[in-house]
Amino acid sequence: MKVVQQNCEAEIEVRGSRFLAQIIPIKGQEEARATLRVQKERYADATHVVHAFISGNSGEVHGCSDDGEPSGTAGRPVLEVLKGSGLTNVLCTVTRWFGGTLLGTGGLVKAYTEAAKAVSQLAISEAEELVELQKFSVILPYDVYERFTRELDEYGARITASEFTEAVSLNGMVPAIRAKALSDRVVDISSGRAQCRLSGDARSAIDS
Repeated sequence: MKVVQQNCEAEIEVRGSRFLAQIIPIKGQEEARATLRVQKERYADATHVVHAFISGNSGEVHGCSDDGEPSGTAGRPVLEVLKGSGLTNVLCTVTRWFGGTLLGTGGLVKAYTEAAKAVSQLAISEAEELVELQKFSVILPYDVYERFTRELDEYGARITASEFTEAVSLNGMVPAIRAKALSDRVVDISSGRAQCRLSGDARSAIDS
């Protein structure tokens, strides 16, 4: 699965109706709902603000709404495009301003699908692989601290908090696939004087 780090948008026009498709990164279902409310307020003059979202490390959480369009003609087509994109942790809204010509059910499905595909293609081009991160904490003697921090980049790790007292206490995040190697390295460079504690759960990079 891949994630996007910034908003993307694309616009199409079909028989006078304007369709503005936007993809927005989210962290989960609650944020999707909150962002949708903002979108509806922002586009209060629009006829419909259709949406679909996907979240979870494997895209296991998803939902959609037709927002007043005939059932199955809007939200579901947008969701199917998202499912085929390989993206997760995203909300896609397609805002429609009615142009005076009815499109029919088939026309609506085609229009919403095309709008969602247009913005998805932009998002995919800028997407990054979802990286599972693991929390770690370690207490290091001062003579080990500098060497440890110099090697962090090799493991893709970063420090999120530090405290300097009689020893150096560090908290950080490391890609889950490198967590065991980092833990082993702490023991090695400290000659067994320090150990790296790993949390029991991993989280996605976008949540960190």
